[in-house]
Amino acid sequence: MIDTRFSPIIMAKGLHKSYPSGEDRVSPLQGIDITLNKGQFVAIMGPSGSGKSTLLHILGCLDRPDKGSYCFNGRDTALIDDDALSILRASRIGFVFQTYNLIPQCTLMENIAMPFLYHPEPPDNAREIALLSLQKVGLAERSMHRPDQLSGGEMQRAAIARALVVNPLLILADEPTGNLDAENSRGILKIFKEMNENGTSLVVVTHDHGVARAADRVLYINDGRINE
Repeated sequence: MIDTRFSPIIMAKGLHKSYPSGEDRVSPLQGIDITLNKGQFVAIMGPSGSGKSTLLHILGCLDRPDKGSYCFNGRDTALIDDDALSILRASRIGFVFQTYNLIPQCTLMENIAMPFLYHPEPPDNAREIALLSLQKVGLAERSMHRPDQLSGGEMQRAAIARALVVNPLLILADEPTGNLDAENSRGILKIFKEMNENGTSLVVVTHDHGVARAADRVLYINDGRINE
């Protein structure tokens, strides 16, 4: 039997991406190559504006490159239509955004269970699974609170709980410890490490050298290119 644990979950070749900026265009990605095997934990570092978030959006199938190829878990994303990509994101990828992206009108329980609305096979016990995810980040007692009743650190932990809820193959995180104190940062990093040890692949954009030290690999992005 072939061991697939170390087969690539991410294979990106020659990624280019540019955006209009006034009369000019900015090009944060200028030929990015990156391969991530299943079960790896990769940290991405670099100065502000270097393209780290743009790269995450492409790896998470939230955006498409202008040029280059990207295969996720063996599938060429260029051959997948937008509806199928939405299903793939909902069932295989967990996101932790820098700005939380929690819905203010919904309780934490409802926010954490939100990915199941787009899941191809939503479980009957979605609320129980959401509560378990909240327990992992220490927020079970706040399940009926709304985001405006939480601190910034609690909202970040809630965003992480939402990423964990579908038991994804890949977690993409943009500064996941940026709004947390040292104790909570260690707790979140411990959760990430436990998930990684159980087979979940991680790509984390960070300025936190403690997070980078915990990763298997550290990639530095600058001037649109990556160095390891």
